[in-house]
Amino acid sequence: MPDPQPAINAPQTRAAIFLVLALRPGATDAQVVRSACGDIDKLVRAVAARDSNANLSCVLGIGSAAWDQLFGGPRPAGLHAFRELRGGPRLAPSTPGDLLFHIRAERFDMCYELGAQVMARLVGNVDVVDETHGFRYFDDRDLTGFVDGTENPTGPASIASTIVGNEDSGFAGGSYVMVQTNEVKILRHNMPFGRVTSGDSGTYFIGYACSLDPLETMLRNMVIGRPPGTYDRLLDYTVPVTGTNFFAPSLQFLATLASDEPVRPMPPASAMAKTRAHLDR
Repeated sequence: MPDPQPAINAPQTRAAIFLVLALRPGATDAQVVRSACGDIDKLVRAVAARDSNANLSCVLGIGSAAWDQLFGGPRPAGLHAFRELRGGPRLAPSTPGDLLFHIRAERFDMCYELGAQVMARLVGNVDVVDETHGFRYFDDRDLTGFVDGTENPTGPASIASTIVGNEDSGFAGGSYVMVQTNEVKILRHNMPFGRVTSGDSGTYFIGYACSLDPLETMLRNMVIGRPPGTYDRLLDYTVPVTGTNFFAPSLQFLATLASDEPVRPMPPASAMAKTRAHLDR
């Protein structure tokens, strides 16, 4: 079976950047984007050389509409846009997103450096939909003190739960990804984010699975309930503001997109300046 992106089943780290991008309408050079996607493993290794103990990693996901725009032809069998859910006053909205970069490390500066290098390679072709900086809160707790992820599968069970197999052989080794940002009064689940001087704080949910079905079932049970009305009462205090699906293809799929040239990171200041110059246009 093709190899999955290794960070899909990697342990949690102290810091993360969740970067969601949209292809720029009428201005996207598909070959530039494909090459940037294909070179992501080389770029991670180049940046990670600064500190091998930082455990820098990145998962690249591609959205439903972007898949057709970039590749055409065959597509992962279960890939589709996030389906909005409503249960009474509770709404889980569907929001745009073509590319996901889930960047993780033990040091935030390593996450920041990789994110800057990614953006420098994609400038002019993408717009930023969402950039969220996550952090570990004490011993893997959210801001309510809840310890998340204690029932996550491990070892072979984790691979079986997250990685596509022979049921969709053309895309074996890949994984479906669902992301959702929740701006909340009480925080819970996955990775907290926030600023101490504003209300811009909450929880970033990101789930990996071999199919979108278990992720969508979980979300439906939370928002609507089973039976209807038995929803997750935490939603009395939370406001979901984003919702997007992606597919994280195998390493072999990404390798077919890679350029033949070695990847050398730009000087940090140059990478950030290049990105700012394009985004300010």
